[in-house]
Amino acid sequence: KSPILSIIIPTLNESNNLPSLISDLSEIDNDSEILVIDSTSEDKTKDIASIYGTRFYKTNIRNRGIQLNYGANRAKGDWLLFIHADSRLNFNWSTEIKDLIKKHSNVIYFFKFKVDSKLLKYRLLEFFVNLRCLIFSSPYGDQGFLISKKNFNNYGGFKNIPLMEDFDFIRRIKQKKYLIGLKTPIYTNSRKWNNKNFVLQSIKNWNLRRLWLKGVSLDKIYK
Repeated sequence: KSPILSIIIPTLNESNNLPSLISDLSEIDNDSEILVIDSTSEDKTKDIASIYGTRFYKTNIRNRGIQLNYGANRAKGDWLLFIHADSRLNFNWSTEIKDLIKKHSNVIYFFKFKVDSKLLKYRLLEFFVNLRCLIFSSPYGDQGFLISKKNFNNYGGFKNIPLMEDFDFIRRIKQKKYLIGLKTPIYTNSRKWNNKNFVLQSIKNWNLRRLWLKGVSLDKIYK
């Protein structure tokens, strides 16, 4: 039967993380398909994707916006779940999802933000990210996006840009009441912050978004 949910995972050298995520996703096997959309990986990402029975595609370009749209265009499900390869999910994560995908909805859902580290500083990061989402309804891609395919197409999908495709997409949703956080948490890998001060990094990211909104070339920001 046709899957209800298409799970789209953009990858770049993610062979170490992919097995764990696919194992987490397997509890919704009967209602879903998994699409791994690779860019220019040089590791065993393709082999891992094949071993675990996913649908594997390669775009040969480092551009996450293109990867996500590529997956959405080939998805067979009525619902799309965009999720990063270094994410993890709790056991029974799909219980809440299964109830939602049985409905026709204009809502875009996102997971509660968690970091897969026991360090105290990450509890602070989690607090501020979830507070931002509560007040401003502004989740980012590492929180996953669950959206009906029809709704995704109505919003025009992601822009074919190498970064901030999530920020741009959420920005185009004018009525924030259609952005709703799930009770279910998603755990993102702490690797992007391990050797950085996440407060300074957050300020840097904010400044890059500000420059883009002021019209600075995305290529210049990317470099």
